[in-house]
Amino acid sequence: MRHRTGFQGGLAVVCLLAVNACGDNTTEPPVSTTVHERLQHSLPSYSEMRDALIDIVGQQNGGLGFNMWAAIVDRDGFVVDVLFSGEDRASEWPGSRAIAAQKANTANSFSLDNFALSSGNLYAPTQPGGSLFGLQESNPVDAQVAYDGNPEFYGTQNDPLTGKRMGGINVFGGGLALYAVNGELLGGIGLSGDTSCSDHIIAWKLRHALNLDNVPAGVADNNEDDNLILDTDGTLTGFEHPKCFDNPGRGDHVQIIADLPTTDPIGPQP
Repeated sequence: MRHRTGFQGGLAVVCLLAVNACGDNTTEPPVSTTVHERLQHSLPSYSEMRDALIDIVGQQNGGLGFNMWAAIVDRDGFVVDVLFSGEDRASEWPGSRAIAAQKANTANSFSLDNFALSSGNLYAPTQPGGSLFGLQESNPVDAQVAYDGNPEFYGTQNDPLTGKRMGGINVFGGGLALYAVNGELLGGIGLSGDTSCSDHIIAWKLRHALNLDNVPAGVADNNEDDNLILDTDGTLTGFEHPKCFDNPGRGDHVQIIADLPTTDPIGPQP
């Protein structure tokens, strides 16, 4: 214990001015106080995330086998990161950059600490006659934000979207909510560049690689998660999503999606 002098009044003033320098205990490291800070603290470096994305895109994901855009938003919808898997920004569909951010925003916007919805879970209920028809028009994209800045920086650490709220609602596969190890909802991740089913598969795998998939509950897999529920009879009901298609040698997206809870299980990793 530190010994105190008799100059208690002066010491009190000093302590008020420099709290971290006073007291009987050693100074604790600063604590992240905002969700944005906690999300950033939970993410690996930009280069590590891109390496993980490149590795996952090279796996069997069904679909076309194209390169991908990825975007991450915080709980308030501000874009944290935008990245791509190809050699440059011309290696992916240019339009998928904004779609990725839109999907991330969607999953974040319609998930809660105790319940997750993926962007693909919203497909059936937003069709004409569905209980959420019109939802995709409710939070429009801010076009100025989406297309602002120098395109040469798209998909880099200096992407003009970073730190801004683009908004937007997208109701096909590829957007997932991000949950910390303690179950806190921190934001969302969106993938775009292939079929919507493959977008979902790659988003699921990347979220797992980031260890941000401690999903509390959802509408899929016996209400345990936010996986896609693929239509089986040609009639979309509930939270279903249409099946997609696969190029030869890319794997069967239907089986890959069904296996995701086993191959890349939700929950905190050691």
